[in-house]
Amino acid sequence: MYELIRAGERSYYIECPAKIGVYLAGEGGVYLIDSGNDKDAGRKVRQILERNSWKLLGIVNTHSNADHIGGNQYLQRQTGCRVFAAGTEAEFTRNPLLEPSFLFGGCPPKALRHKFLMAQPSGAEDVTAEGFPAELEIIPLPGHFFDMIGIKTPDGTAFIADCLSSEATLGKYGFPFIYDVAAYLDTLERVKALDAELFVPAHAPATGDIGPLADINRDHVLALGEFVLGLCGEPSCFEDILKRSFDQYGLTLDFQQYVLVGSTLRSILAWHLDAGRCEALFCDNRLLWHKL
Repeated sequence: MYELIRAGERSYYIECPAKIGVYLAGEGGVYLIDSGNDKDAGRKVRQILERNSWKLLGIVNTHSNADHIGGNQYLQRQTGCRVFAAGTEAEFTRNPLLEPSFLFGGCPPKALRHKFLMAQPSGAEDVTAEGFPAELEIIPLPGHFFDMIGIKTPDGTAFIADCLSSEATLGKYGFPFIYDVAAYLDTLERVKALDAELFVPAHAPATGDIGPLADINRDHVLALGEFVLGLCGEPSCFEDILKRSFDQYGLTLDFQQYVLVGSTLRSILAWHLDAGRCEALFCDNRLLWHKL
């Protein structure tokens, strides 16, 4: 764990729970693509940089989930590096309480205010700010989160964040986190068409051909969509849909899974509603979902 692996002429990644990219900008300066899940991850990354006599110039965050920005604050305080993120992701990175608040739909209880859902804040600038390394190509990858991006380096290494999961992860957890289902499916097609020498997903093995895994993710999400729609054959409230989903996939409900899987379920229901495949009924002061 935390092994430095070469990916291209000037690109590396650090093998860890959410892979961290390293781009050599020249003269010993480097940019990270994400920073790991906490201060300890940041410390391990700094040790790798020091062993290679690399100076950290900046961190480019693909998105603001805590496991991708958790090392920001430590590294920024230790090195004075800049942090860049896109759009809404920059706002969440500066104000990480927004993530558990968004997931819970209100002020989150203490049970949701922990490092897995809420990183320490860091001073993020937008990727449009002056000084962002122009040689790094920004790849819009919306769907998993609001304004998630990937980064392609000049040597053809594409760091594609959380836009897909490994087949094993899909089988184990059932519900990948998806904010916008339609955008997510479009992103999978965009990634398949991307010209790159090596694709480095955050939670799946690096590969030179991302197409097969993208298809597995697409088929899995479409099957999930059909499953959820099938639960709405009779008008059903969200809590019943959530329980039957957990029962079907052998999951155990706790506070964290309630907000993570629950958020994906709501996104799937909203996707069906907007596409005219189901309706939202208000009956006896309850919101019910019904397949059309």
